[in-house]
Amino acid sequence: MYHIERYRRNPVVDYPERSWPDREIGKAPVWCSVDLRDGNQALVEPMVVEEKMEMFKLLLKLGFKEIEIGFPAASQLEFDFLRQLAFRKMIPEDVHVQVLTQCREHLIRRSFEAIEGIANPIIHIYNSTNTLQRDVVFHASREEIRQIAVDGVRMVKRYMKEFGRSDIILEYSPESFMGTELDFSLEVCEAVLDTWGMATPERKVILNLPLTVEMNTPNVYADQVEWMIRNLKQRESVIVSVHPHNDRGTGVAATELSILAGADRVEGTLFGNGERTGNVDILTVAYNMFSQGIDPGLNLSNEQEIAEVYERCTKMKIPPRHPYAGELVFTAFSGSHQDAINKGIQAMRDRNSAYWAVPYLPIDPSDIGRRYQPVVRINSQSGKGGVAFIMDTFYGFHLPKGMHKEFADIIQRISEQQGEVAPEQIFSEFHRHYIDCKEPMHFRKCQITDTELEDGSFATLAKCSFTDHGEERRFEGVGNGPIDAVRHGIETALGIEIRVLDYSEHALRQGSNAQAASYIHILDMESGRTTYGVGISSNITRASLRGVFSAVNRLFYAKEQDGEHPEEAHEEK
Repeated sequence: MYHIERYRRNPVVDYPERSWPDREIGKAPVWCSVDLRDGNQALVEPMVVEEKMEMFKLLLKLGFKEIEIGFPAASQLEFDFLRQLAFRKMIPEDVHVQVLTQCREHLIRRSFEAIEGIANPIIHIYNSTNTLQRDVVFHASREEIRQIAVDGVRMVKRYMKEFGRSDIILEYSPESFMGTELDFSLEVCEAVLDTWGMATPERKVILNLPLTVEMNTPNVYADQVEWMIRNLKQRESVIVSVHPHNDRGTGVAATELSILAGADRVEGTLFGNGERTGNVDILTVAYNMFSQGIDPGLNLSNEQEIAEVYERCTKMKIPPRHPYAGELVFTAFSGSHQDAINKGIQAMRDRNSAYWAVPYLPIDPSDIGRRYQPVVRINSQSGKGGVAFIMDTFYGFHLPKGMHKEFADIIQRISEQQGEVAPEQIFSEFHRHYIDCKEPMHFRKCQITDTELEDGSFATLAKCSFTDHGEERRFEGVGNGPIDAVRHGIETALGIEIRVLDYSEHALRQGSNAQAASYIHILDMESGRTTYGVGISSNITRASLRGVFSAVNRLFYAKEQDGEHPEEAHEEK
């Protein structure tokens, strides 16, 4: 049953002094990956040592300087993994490994055994402080909960002396921070700082404020973070960290707003893997910064490699609509989207723009190792712009605007029968309907010369040879240029009357072997039908004449090939 009356609103923060809404993100936070801990414990099949090694190497390659490797005091596998990292000297000098432990003496001691020989590790202690768990789980008062945190810090200090360590970085988390009264969160955190007694601006303590379970909108979390920052007595000696989860689907938003609120550091996972609906997706937050021209401080240029390692090690699939990494996120099925993408890229090219500005594509896929190949896919819902985009981006044919619908209609009929049409098939159909449209009128060769008219002016003389249904034929035509001369010759030879409505051309390849493409738009004066023809050749004149013959074949002889005329919709109005 749908019992909405069983639920209550979680309280918000009465904090009118908030200033975070007026700020903008200007730089990346310190990133801490918890893929090997939070991410690993949430897997159906946790990673084995070899998989953890591969994931650790990936995190280093991406540029993470802080990596929580697990809970070595609670798991022999994680203990052995950390010892392998130390034994094989796999931890760079500028990277801090982080170990998690509860505030229990035997666990803290075991954690110190695990970090032997590892420089500048982070010991991350935590205990739950929130109201609900104090009541139903621990049956403990605020004073008792605070004492757990204080005792944990004292034990860390004691084992630092016993193991001769002075390089420990302390991190403390009041677990379920969002569900804890703000004054109590502050009380516990300051008790931790007072007990530690060693926090300085040069050797800071990490206070981590976990959004362990999302209980309200992201702005409430931002208010809580800013309130804590404003009220901390030793702010200059503290790194304020956040650890958002995604229970309400707003983990990324909560993270970004907490950065606006002043958070220095973010703990999260690749692609948001974690308990329940997951941790915050660090990659999405970082790519969001990248899309705003902010250096994310991570090497994100090869998204495909990141995804492959992640899927192999976690045995989880990235959803096809996952931001930036999903298979379909740079794909446009809608015709209007395809048209806008096409025009946006063309505008950038025409303006020689230094900035990426393409509708529906917030970033250039190639900047993160994605290919243009899946950007536009053509199905029955696609429009003329998408087909033109494929021809331009994939194959270098800049179809005239008037030709977009004519060719798109051909592809539309195919897609209605079979579904999606791949770029390769689109190009094949373009060849079949235009470039290879050489029958029954097959252009062979043409001699172009100047000729003097009776009035003393000069014109162009075209002497052409061609085959008509396999029979060799010739004609001569005179006009104001090669295309016009051939038009006159064809009219006389075939007994037709045509008009050239439009002509355009462009180079297909650079260099000495460059080819040109020519597009000829012609009108049958008797029927009013129009169509385009296309010709390609290394000689621009030959390309143009092939285009004329292509158009004539499409306009007058399509029935002989396909049983129908070219697109009847293209009639002169």
